[in-house]
Amino acid sequence: MKRADDRLTLTAISAIACVLQDVLHEGLGHGVTAWFSGAHHLTISTVALQSDISTRWISANGTLVNLVFGSIFWLLLRKPTRYNPSWRYFLILATAGNFFTGTGYFLFSGVANFGDWAAVIQGLRPHWLWRLGLVLLGLISYYGSMLLVAAELDPFRAGLRRLTWTPYFTEGTLAALGGLVNPLGLFYVLVSALPSTLGANAGLLALPSVMPRKSRAEQVEIISRSWAWIAAGAVIALFFIIVLGRGISWSR
Repeated sequence: MKRADDRLTLTAISAIACVLQDVLHEGLGHGVTAWFSGAHHLTISTVALQSDISTRWISANGTLVNLVFGSIFWLLLRKPTRYNPSWRYFLILATAGNFFTGTGYFLFSGVANFGDWAAVIQGLRPHWLWRLGLVLLGLISYYGSMLLVAAELDPFRAGLRRLTWTPYFTEGTLAALGGLVNPLGLFYVLVSALPSTLGANAGLLALPSVMPRKSRAEQVEIISRSWAWIAAGAVIALFFIIVLGRGISWSR
């Protein structure tokens, strides 16, 4: 069967899943933790959290929130017949985005000694062993996440490249545009926004290679054009770039 997935709808769903993952990481993970830890000034943007206090928990909880919500979205997919193809695709992308960001951060911080988990293990000795542990944890958990997401994509396999490459480049574009208007400047776009997004979501490009050869799906799912998804995606993308890109501040 020749697929007829609507690319505009795919892009909109991808944008919403991307923004959700970022807000969970920076807002609910880092931001809420910092607030309840006693921070007096917070600025949350697409790139980073700026706070007047810093703790290991604040650094760690962005990733931990992503892993928790990735698990929740994956559990919601246990009964796929509840959802039409568009909603199922969204839940798959939400699962992938949260799992890939969460597990990818272990690998990124272990290799680069930069980012959230580099801050978590700062001062721990022997430092090289902690970094090695992050690398191994990242490799194993990231690959496991890819296998979970690949299994959920089985009914969409006939158009798999379009369904996995579209969110990858959509998320990269949003990260770049949101980072460009960030008051922290171009440096954070180059060292944080783009590497974290493109690196963490590289699993999307590799998913076709880990798909099982034989499909278990009873039918091929097709994502048709939905103006509701497109409108929601446009509004949320603009909010992400213009509002969250510039940063939102709180004080007490």
